[in-house]
Amino acid sequence: MGRIIAFREALREAMQEEMRRDERVFLMGEEVAEYNGAYKVSQGMLDEFGPKRVIDTPIAELGFTAVAVGAAQNGLRPIVEYMTWNFAVLPLDQILNTASKMLAMSGGQVGCPIVFRGANGSAGQLGAQHSTAFESMYANIPGLKVISVSNPYDAKGLLKSAIRDDDPVVFMESELMYGDKGEVPEEEYLIPIGKADVKRAGRDVTIVSFNKMMKVALGAAEELEKEGISAEVIDLRTIRPLDWMTIFESVKKTNRLVIVEEQWPFASVSSEITYRIQKEAFDYLDAPIRRITAADAPMHYAPNLVAAYLPDVARTVKLVKEVMYIQK
Repeated sequence: MGRIIAFREALREAMQEEMRRDERVFLMGEEVAEYNGAYKVSQGMLDEFGPKRVIDTPIAELGFTAVAVGAAQNGLRPIVEYMTWNFAVLPLDQILNTASKMLAMSGGQVGCPIVFRGANGSAGQLGAQHSTAFESMYANIPGLKVISVSNPYDAKGLLKSAIRDDDPVVFMESELMYGDKGEVPEEEYLIPIGKADVKRAGRDVTIVSFNKMMKVALGAAEELEKEGISAEVIDLRTIRPLDWMTIFESVKKTNRLVIVEEQWPFASVSSEITYRIQKEAFDYLDAPIRRITAADAPMHYAPNLVAAYLPDVARTVKLVKEVMYIQK
């Protein structure tokens, strides 16, 4: 049986282990060194690795991202921490126009092994400019791999794989989950990028989700079980490349699909999944695919509007009953 540790500790262990393993790996970002990280993910790392490998940066995301991308192109393996992915809108030019495209533009001669990581999505009453979920935006960029994790075990195994990967990786966490605890083995392990995980087996309906919306998906499955409805819950874990086969096989078994995500609805992850499933597994569907997303609007500050904006268990249960044609 593994230890029970916090999400932030799992991320820290992943970085520490990879930095001990490979001297080319280093961490940089706002408050990662002297302050031990905005969310204490990098606590103690400055003491172990020193200021050349755990580097505090100015509040200048475009500038320090450019430094890191240049370092990656010259043989190092940076980990760039953003206090929130909302702030990474500023260095999008470096992520989109340099990191993701360099391998193609150089004819395979110049790679960019770099991890961009930080808190993503809503953390409650933080207002519209600090509450956007970005998975679908970055997943739309060829050349990037996009990971979005929901628990400490997956966070550690996938972050280690991301640091070792030779492509640029966008790694999405959640401010609300850093204190969550879960079982993590003492021994080293890796989780392959691009492999979803069935968190709960079921027979009547498939629920697909990722990141902190997994709590909604699993909560809905528990409520449905009380009414005799068996929901299979899939955690995507990786958004690009996406594990289509795990979803296909589940839909072939349950014949129904509900998707829960924190993205805005237009051109979202659920949009792409819906298209692919109806194209590849249409004959197995006994009901239209349904989804629940964030509201198609900026997220406001008032707590009642926060609650209305985000997916929840009750609305997810309602959608499942609709695809099962159960009368309300």
